[in-house]
Amino acid sequence: MEFEEGLEPVTPTGQYFNSSVLSISIIAVMEFEIPINNLPSIMSLLKDVFLPINPRFSSIMITGKKGEKQWKRVEVKLEDHINVPIFLIGLSPDSYDKYYDDYLEEIAMNQFPQNKPLWEIHVIKYPTSNAAGTIIFNLHHALGDGYSLMGALLSSLQRADNPSQPLTFPFSQRSESKSDRLSRGVSQLFSLIFNTIYDFGWSVLKSNLIEDDRTPIRSGEKGVELRPITISTMTFSLDHIKFIKDKLGVTINDVITGIIFFGTRLYMQEISQKSCKADSTAIVFLSTRIVRGYKSVKEMIKPKSDTPWGNQFGLLHVSIPKFTNLKSSNPLEFVFVRDIY
Repeated sequence: MEFEEGLEPVTPTGQYFNSSVLSISIIAVMEFEIPINNLPSIMSLLKDVFLPINPRFSSIMITGKKGEKQWKRVEVKLEDHINVPIFLIGLSPDSYDKYYDDYLEEIAMNQFPQNKPLWEIHVIKYPTSNAAGTIIFNLHHALGDGYSLMGALLSSLQRADNPSQPLTFPFSQRSESKSDRLSRGVSQLFSLIFNTIYDFGWSVLKSNLIEDDRTPIRSGEKGVELRPITISTMTFSLDHIKFIKDKLGVTINDVITGIIFFGTRLYMQEISQKSCKADSTAIVFLSTRIVRGYKSVKEMIKPKSDTPWGNQFGLLHVSIPKFTNLKSSNPLEFVFVRDIY
């Protein structure tokens, strides 16, 4: 397939995320301890640091003569990408929480216009109960996955002790003998082969033959994706999550996924007791990257980079454990069952 000079083809994953039937964005929230009053400095940071990070931030997705999707560089008008909502003045932080939540839900429902680059920033100058000011980043998933976009964010920051030096992060590596590494490698290989065959077969069945039961989280009605949504937030102590991880011998992802599954089942049970025995499935995004710490965007865009920019993930069907399958509705058991899966 031939592409016009100066244009870059869009990956199949990028096209999948930005189609007539699907549009997925990544929303990130940055909270500040001091009020946000210097909008010109934000504009300058976007122009001088953010836009040069990657051509994607200055490109739109167009359709070629033969129907192929391509990235085309355009002139970016920053004022079209920065939104500063106006709320009532003089309210309490708790009152602004409601305005903030409603605004965030509205952002999550809106789709990006295709005539400008697929990102936007929202500056909330009003104090909430969590912050004196808030910046919301809304970036289309076609631009890249969470790893790529986090790398872009980190590339925009500077070290407090020495701004001329790049950001670095601690990296710990387990020390083990050669025999231990060999034993662990063989065990992981057989586990990988079994889990791959099982997960692939289960995903094929769930995608084509087996349908989930009707529950409070799956109405089965047409057009449900167009209905208004409500965003709720909960805060967990990272120290508590690490304690559970070490207690059960699992990963942090296992703990977080177990918490989500447990909360989902509690909600289903609260709405309908019958849903305790219902078959429900979650589609989990799994990164296919071999991550050994974050890399700068400069390293990501190098030819044949081991951590290239873009979307690298897989989809996996995971059954949500039932309370009836467990001895009790103990959240630790939910985490442990999630790890077994």
